[in-house]
Amino acid sequence: MLVDRELPTQEARDLVALTRELADAELAPKAGQYEREERFPREVFRLIGEAGLLGLPFGEDVGGGGQPYEVYLQVVEELAACWASVALGVSVHTLACFPINEFGTDAQRSELLPDMVGGGLLGAYCLSEAHAGSDPGAMRAAATPSDGGWLARGEKAWVTHGGHADFYSTFLRTPADGERGISCFHLTPDLDGFSPARPEEKMGLTGSTTAAIRLDDVPIPADRLVGEPGRGLAIALAALDSGRLGVSAVAVGLAQSALNVAIDYARDREAFGRPIVEHQGVAFLLADMAAAVESARATYLVAARRKDAGKPYSRQASIAKLVATDAAMKVTTDAVQVLGGAGYTREFPVERYMREAKVMQIFEGTNQIQRMVIGKHLAKESAGG
Repeated sequence: MLVDRELPTQEARDLVALTRELADAELAPKAGQYEREERFPREVFRLIGEAGLLGLPFGEDVGGGGQPYEVYLQVVEELAACWASVALGVSVHTLACFPINEFGTDAQRSELLPDMVGGGLLGAYCLSEAHAGSDPGAMRAAATPSDGGWLARGEKAWVTHGGHADFYSTFLRTPADGERGISCFHLTPDLDGFSPARPEEKMGLTGSTTAAIRLDDVPIPADRLVGEPGRGLAIALAALDSGRLGVSAVAVGLAQSALNVAIDYARDREAFGRPIVEHQGVAFLLADMAAAVESARATYLVAARRKDAGKPYSRQASIAKLVATDAAMKVTTDAVQVLGGAGYTREFPVERYMREAKVMQIFEGTNQIQRMVIGKHLAKESAGG
């Protein structure tokens, strides 16, 4: 079932149509096999990079697509409907480019950003640590001044694309004054002492490699500092607002795909002499699934349009992430229920969709953290802040 989208321009409509065509032809046939083999699809990222899909929300002056978030997120959703691991990778890459795009110097933007958003490179985002997932202010990996630059030591955890990325936006504790003494750095894997750990063995999204990154006295040139020393946490939290919208779009695409499989199965499968879609118990279940998907899509688009308009959108981003990922978990679970015993087998993709949906309630801030963020915004707004 194709999604009836409202897009702002003919260019945007053409872009989404191109994405859908590319995803159907190049992503959908590979997704199941790569996920079973836990195989990282680097060549797929090269392909979508060549198509211009790795730099959509960045300015044309630095080699990006110059698209509003409203359009970019719907492209991510189309990719997710065919392969969630790849769509998540696009979102993480965008997150990794954010610090230099928004906080980098003119020299960093002109020298680094065109290659980062141009499609040939793939980025990663290093914020979490094993003991400090939801509390980045408690990080221990640190960078200390050394020989006109910095020396980094420690370990970052849960890094999407860890070991495969070409650059890593990395947050480290520094002795500088500022918000909790954390700074942002642009690291590359060719630096001495930089190494990935063994990839995590995950429940889902197995085509998306997740690994810790070890920093063993890594020398960081002075010009790799992004933004002011000590302002890294503010950069990280600003990036997460947009990253949560990316996860929301991935979740909606995954849920839409699960809904489509369930509808097709319910039309074909007969019980008591008629297709099960005509039985009220199944029809109501499908109706609730469709309502959840469309509500989640509308929620992330509200936040995206606020971002595009230059309005505050942090609360709306957290609401979108909460609503969309909870919806994905429920819709994928219900899709398995619609298919019955068949849904519990690997003959159909809905069991994989259900496993993939779970982690979306966890990364980019757990949904419990989203509730905390929303609550703090409500308390501030009610006080007239």
